[in-house]
Amino acid sequence: MELLVHQIFTVLGLLFCLQLMLKFVGFSKYIFPRLWGVPSPSFFQSMGKWAVVTGSGDGIGKSYSIELANRGMNIVMISRTLEKLQRIAKEIEQATGRHVKLIQADFTQNKIYERIEESLNGLEIGILVNNVGMLHNPDPCCFLAGPNNDENLINCNVISAVKMTRIILKQMEERKKGLVLNISSGFGTFPCPLYALYSASKAFLTTFSKALQAEYKSSGIIIQAITPYGVSTPMTKNTSTNMITKSSMDFVKESLNHVTQGSETYGCLAHATMGLIMNTIPLWVIHSTKVQEHFLRLFRKEQKKE
Repeated sequence: MELLVHQIFTVLGLLFCLQLMLKFVGFSKYIFPRLWGVPSPSFFQSMGKWAVVTGSGDGIGKSYSIELANRGMNIVMISRTLEKLQRIAKEIEQATGRHVKLIQADFTQNKIYERIEESLNGLEIGILVNNVGMLHNPDPCCFLAGPNNDENLINCNVISAVKMTRIILKQMEERKKGLVLNISSGFGTFPCPLYALYSASKAFLTTFSKALQAEYKSSGIIIQAITPYGVSTPMTKNTSTNMITKSSMDFVKESLNHVTQGSETYGCLAHATMGLIMNTIPLWVIHSTKVQEHFLRLFRKEQKKE
């Protein structure tokens, strides 16, 4: 009996060490990205001539549009505010010499996709960035304390990615190549109280991406969920950057180094570190009423300072 117990604990110890080793190997891609292979501009160009970016009027979407143009792609920018798109398009064309096509669309609405598909007709689209998204409420709050904009959020965060992927994935499958980047969130990697609807919508996006990658990887298509934590954008009230909170351009540049490294990525070393820390905290702690109340008090205190 004593020998059996010893053998069981030995096996458990080996499994634990193996798990730690696998985690370190996975984490090393953020520390040593060049050892894992950093895609060159020619890699992105080989996917096709055009990249489509939703929610490209500012923040992460704007940065993806600029950076993919810098890497040799023509850009289709889709967003709600035409004036913003026109200004950014002019900057991109002057700086990079690439072509930019604009489509004005409000992703909280469902009657936009036939027009979008018609506008994309004839373009060889190699990259799709499903970036458009919105918060349930700008500030953290319980579900019932937020506005009744559930349908708008689901249309914007969930339906948009499904519809845009369906439109563009068809031609990628025919050409046997393509890259789909779905911008999820670190808040979608666990059930996040005070951001319940947003967290759930981003969890859908991550699961959707992973399932699609399993279905289409044999067709030569890369589908990846990107799960950042803090990025300074208008949606996050342009919070100050620091060790964790990245500027949108810095985040995008680093995240593009990891597009060939699995179906899910945090996008950068800082957010991978944050994810590692969050994964060590038991969910019952995060879900504790006291922790939620403490977080809300801290948030209100910060608001008063501002």
